[in-house]
Amino acid sequence: MKIKYIIWSFVLIFSCKNESSIIDYPKTKKIPIIDNYYQTSVIDNYRWLEDDKSKETNEWIKSQNEYTFNYLNNIPFKEEIKKKIKSLWNYEKITSPFKEGEYDYYYKNDGLQNQYILYRKSKSTEEEVFLNPNKFSEDGTTSLRGVSFSKNGKLCAYSISEGGSDWRKIIIIDALSKKIIEDTIRNVKFSGIQWKNNDGFFYSSYDKPKGSELSEMTDQHKLYYHKIGTSQDEDLLIFGENKDEKHRYVSGNVTDDGKYLFISASKSTSGNKLYVKNLDKENSPKVNMIDNYDSDTYLLENDDDEFYLVTNLNAPNKKVIKTNYKNPQSKYWKDFIPETENVLFPSSGGGYFFAKYMINVVNKVFKYNKKGKNLGEIKLPSLGSVYGLSGEKEDLDLYYTFTNYHSPGIIYKYNVNSKKSEIYWEPEIDFKSSDYISNQVFFESSDGTKIPMIITHKKGIKYDGKNPTILYGYGGFNISLNPSFSVLNAFWMDQGGVYAVPNLRGGGEFGKEWHLAGTKLNKQNVFDDFISAAEYLFKQNITSNNFLAIRGGSNGGLLVGAVMTQRPDIAKVALPAVGVLDMLRYHKFTAGAGWSYDYGTSDESEEMFKYLKSYSPLHNVKKDVNYPSTLITTGDHDDRVVPAHSYKFASELQEKNKGLNPIFIRIETKAGHGSGTPVSKIIDLYSDIFGFTFYNMGYNVLPKTK
Repeated sequence: MKIKYIIWSFVLIFSCKNESSIIDYPKTKKIPIIDNYYQTSVIDNYRWLEDDKSKETNEWIKSQNEYTFNYLNNIPFKEEIKKKIKSLWNYEKITSPFKEGEYDYYYKNDGLQNQYILYRKSKSTEEEVFLNPNKFSEDGTTSLRGVSFSKNGKLCAYSISEGGSDWRKIIIIDALSKKIIEDTIRNVKFSGIQWKNNDGFFYSSYDKPKGSELSEMTDQHKLYYHKIGTSQDEDLLIFGENKDEKHRYVSGNVTDDGKYLFISASKSTSGNKLYVKNLDKENSPKVNMIDNYDSDTYLLENDDDEFYLVTNLNAPNKKVIKTNYKNPQSKYWKDFIPETENVLFPSSGGGYFFAKYMINVVNKVFKYNKKGKNLGEIKLPSLGSVYGLSGEKEDLDLYYTFTNYHSPGIIYKYNVNSKKSEIYWEPEIDFKSSDYISNQVFFESSDGTKIPMIITHKKGIKYDGKNPTILYGYGGFNISLNPSFSVLNAFWMDQGGVYAVPNLRGGGEFGKEWHLAGTKLNKQNVFDDFISAAEYLFKQNITSNNFLAIRGGSNGGLLVGAVMTQRPDIAKVALPAVGVLDMLRYHKFTAGAGWSYDYGTSDESEEMFKYLKSYSPLHNVKKDVNYPSTLITTGDHDDRVVPAHSYKFASELQEKNKGLNPIFIRIETKAGHGSGTPVSKIIDLYSDIFGFTFYNMGYNVLPKTK
C-alpha cells in the first residue's frame, strides 16, 4: 500500500475560491436569512437552495456534479471497482411465490436488470411475464412499488414511482388479459392498496401541494375508496375529513375475508389510533378501538368477528392479543402470545401463528396454534435473520428467507403439517460464505450502556490497525438493523475490508425502551454509541481513524453528520447519504413533521430548540476545522428527506473546511430516497463511494486481503 498525496490541478477550472477553504470549490453564494428562536438569532446563508424549482438551484447542482465527477472519474481504480461489483451482482435472484387466483406469482431478476420482473405460472400454464417494470421507462427510473389483487385474483392494481419520488400512480388491469381497464389513479403517497372483495380498493394520499410536490409540507393524510368503473373524482373519502385533527399517516387494512376495514391514524412515526368498520353493513360506523397515540397496534389476522392484534400497549417488547368486534377496546383484550424479555415480530399463515423473536439481534422462531399453545421452535440453519413465514390460512407450504452478513439469502419452504423445512431456492453467486466470519461483541458507550456490534470480514485478516473499515449505523425510529447480506458489502469484504454494524439506541432491537433512549432529549446517546463503537474498533486494533469510514443514510445520514462535526478526528472518510441535516427546519418539508416523535422540533420549546441546535450537523460546522474526506450523496427527486439538507450542509463544509480532505456532494438525477433505484445507478453510485473511500484512505490501487 502506498500513501498518496492528492493533486488538485484538475479542479482549477473553478476559479472562485471560498473564504476559508484551501481547495477551490465551486462558488456558492450567500444570501443570509436570520431566524429568531426564543431571542436567539440563527443565520441561514443557503436558504435559497431549498427552492428545488429555481434556475439558480439547478445551476448549483450542475456545477457541483461537474466538480464531483471530475474528481471521482480520475480515481485510478474506479472502473475496476465497477467491474467487480457488476460481476458479483450478476446472478439470478428470485423471491418467494405468492398465490392469487389460480396463479403463483413471484419476482425474478436475471442478474443485472434494472428492476425485478413479476412472473406467474399455474398448474396448466408455463411461466410468463406479468409485469415488466424495465419497460415502464427507457432509463429504468420508473419502478413497480406495490401490487394488489382483488379477492378472486381477476383484477390487479399496481403502483409505480417515477424518478424515485414517493408520489405514486395506481394502474388497474384485468389480471387475465393484463390490459388496463380504466384511468390511472394519480397523486397517491405513502399508501397500500387494499381491495374490498372484487369491487374496488382503499388507498391513501395527501391533497396535492400547490407549490413544489417534492418539498412542500404534506400534513393531512386521507384514506379513500375507489370503486372500479368510476373516475377518481368520485372516490369516497373514508377518513381524514376532520381538519381540526390532522393525521400525517393514515392507512387501511382489509381482513382476508373482506368483512372488516381497520383504519390506523398517526400524527407521527410512532403511536396510532385504531378504528374498525364492518364492510358487510352499509354505512356502518367506524368503531374506535384505541383513541390515543400511546401505543403502536395493528391487525395480524381475524377469524370472522375475532381479531388478533399486535401491540406494544403496556408491552414495550410487543405481544399478540385477542379481542372481538363487539368489545374491541383495550380493556377487553386478552393476551394470546404474551410479552417476553425479547422483542416480538409475529406473522401468520397455514392456520398457525409464528412468533419471531430478536435475541441479541439474531432471530429465533416459535410456532403457535389457534389456542395459543407454543408448538415449539422452528430450527434455523444458523445465527441470522428470518424474513417471511406468512401466507393464507389454507396454505400448507409457507416460505421464509434466511440470511446474515456473509450468507446470501436462501429461500426455504416450510410445511405446516410435517414441520419440516427444505431449500426452495439457493443463489448461485460467486461468493464463498465459508471464507468469512461474523463476530458479535458488546462494548460500553460513554454512559456505561452495553451496545452490541457485529463485525464481519474475511477469515484470517490481521488486526494491525490498518484494515479499511466501514462503520455503518442508523439508530432511530424503532428500526432494527438485522444481519442481512448485501452484494455491496460482499465486495467491500472481498477486498479485505471490515464491515461493522453497532445496534445503537434509538433502534428497535431491544424494544420500545431502547427506542426511547435515543429520541428527543436523548438523541445524543445515539451519537455517543456510534463514537464508542469506533473507539472499540481502535482499541482492538481492528482499524484506526486513518482507515475508518463512517456511513449511514436518512436518519443514519444525520448520525454521520452529527458525529463528523462533533468528532472530526474520528474517521478518515464520512459518507452521509440522503441525510436529515438541518434539524431546525426538517419539519417544514413534505412529511417531515411526522418525525417529531423521534426528534422534537425547534418550534415546540426553547429547551428543544437549544438541544436540536447543539447537534444539528448544518449548524455545527465550524470554521478552520479539518473535517474527514466527505462524499455527501442525495437524489434530486428525494421528497422524503429533501435534498436541500445535503445542499446546505455541503455548502457549509466547503466554505469552512480546513486542509486537503475533499468535500464533495454527488446528486443523482431522477432519483429519490433510495427505493426503486435502477441497478445500473446503484452500481455507479457505489463504484464512486468505494472508490472515494479507498482513495482517501491512501490507496493508489485496489487493496487485496492481507
